[in-house]
Amino acid sequence: MAEMAPGAGSHLKKPGGRDIVAGLSVAGLLLPEAVAYATIAGLPPGRAVYAAVAGCFVYALIGRSRFAVVSATSSSAAILAAMLATFPGDAATKSVLATLSIAIAGLVFLAAWALRLGILTGFIARPVLRGFAFGLAVSIILHQLPSITGVPVKADDIFEFVAGLVRSIPHWQPAGLIAAALSLAVLFGTRRWPLFPAAFAVVIVGAGLSLALNLPQYGLKETGALSLTLEWPQMPSLVWADLSRLIQLTLPLVLILFAESWGTMRALALRHGDPIEPDRELAALGFSNIAAAIVQGMPVGAGFSAGNANESAGAQSRWSSLIAAVALTILVVLAAGLIAHLPEAVLAAIVISALAHALDPSPLIRLWKIDRDQWIALAAAAGVLVFGVVNGMLLAVAFSVAALMSRLALPQIARLGRLPGTHDFADIARHPEAQVPAHVGIWRPSEALFFANAERTLATIAEQAEADPAIRVVVLSLEETLNLDSTALEAIQETDRRIAASGRTLLLARARDPVRDILTTAGAVALVQRAYYSVEDTADAARKIITEAQSHAP
Repeated sequence: MAEMAPGAGSHLKKPGGRDIVAGLSVAGLLLPEAVAYATIAGLPPGRAVYAAVAGCFVYALIGRSRFAVVSATSSSAAILAAMLATFPGDAATKSVLATLSIAIAGLVFLAAWALRLGILTGFIARPVLRGFAFGLAVSIILHQLPSITGVPVKADDIFEFVAGLVRSIPHWQPAGLIAAALSLAVLFGTRRWPLFPAAFAVVIVGAGLSLALNLPQYGLKETGALSLTLEWPQMPSLVWADLSRLIQLTLPLVLILFAESWGTMRALALRHGDPIEPDRELAALGFSNIAAAIVQGMPVGAGFSAGNANESAGAQSRWSSLIAAVALTILVVLAAGLIAHLPEAVLAAIVISALAHALDPSPLIRLWKIDRDQWIALAAAAGVLVFGVVNGMLLAVAFSVAALMSRLALPQIARLGRLPGTHDFADIARHPEAQVPAHVGIWRPSEALFFANAERTLATIAEQAEADPAIRVVVLSLEETLNLDSTALEAIQETDRRIAASGRTLLLARARDPVRDILTTAGAVALVQRAYYSVEDTADAARKIITEAQSHAP
């Protein structure tokens, strides 16, 4: 049995030094991110702080990824803002609607866990996750640049956004560029000392210098003060139509949280060989969002930037998430006034540093080298950049499913011959030395026969057999076919009649018991009697048929 990765088990062990450093580093990232994401959602920053603390605590107790940091995310904040904009009412009413939506999202996740819908994650292939991670990293980093340049860029798509960045070059603020460059130099330069909480230090030093030197006078915008008031929610008067619409609008929120969270968890797990359980993660996300709703926070998921920061800092277990929650609480209580002076350019540099190693193209280059699934990974990366997280992920999943269906629907058909001196049969196109039995044609489809390929595949085999007058026995190897659906069953029976009408005999090789059972049930008893468990036995039977036919020939 393979050794389980550190922190991948179900129990939390004692935290190590790397967990403490990672927790402090993540806390240094979560606080300024909370301000940014709450601003996107149109909610007080304190809600994002509460959500991060609750999400980190609950996920550490229930989840299984040692790197995942469950807090507010930019994508879910944007969707929440769009959803709240469709409802009338003042800020207090929309705040309650946000809390209700978060609770609904948590219940949907728990329902998916109860129904064991984690199996659906199997449709997200590894190339999709790798492309997703790369595309999302590029997207997030690009959107940090306006905070560094000091010039806002409004755009509806990535192309317009990049064009806007280029057009804004003459107006870039030098102070922001210098602050970001110095921050990145510290963040990258201290990576040789993994126990040093660089992100945490940069937050404190950056905010302190901004306060001491009055950096806003040089064009550096600060994140602003945190509001940490917690009021008892007042339930708005909702009719069923409004509640139904709220539930419908929450479903995209659930989808974005799931897509981003699972993409982050799985991508990080793949890098380190960590096992994670999809259903368990659904439960963890469900309870985390319920907790976020209870503290009147924001929707929470496994954010890509925070997860990568946790990994970069060397987290060894889920203790890093708990430590981040505690550190974040202490930070907002003791240093909220100082953090208000953190320059946005420094925050952007922290986010960029956390995502920099996610830009490693080697996993994608490897796909090109082995010539497998590279277009799926490219579609995932491009889809996230062009269409956003949810649509990009759905596009990549659809692309991977379409590629799978294309391969299954158009199987390769190999004609087999016996390898000299062995009992093995192989594709004669790949093995010219393989010997084809006289007057026998043995064909093997590369995929299982089913409704999408059976008729076309068997018709091709029949045509190839009919094109060779010397062939008297046709052998169909069902090595890849474990069972038959009704279409494949009827196609085999029709092929048997077609081959018999041409004066030839059809034999089945590698016919498994389920295939024989369905043939027997369908009344094809004569065909079952011509079915064998190995290609060698089938070839021997074919030779006997030919010998007997030749002995009766005039």
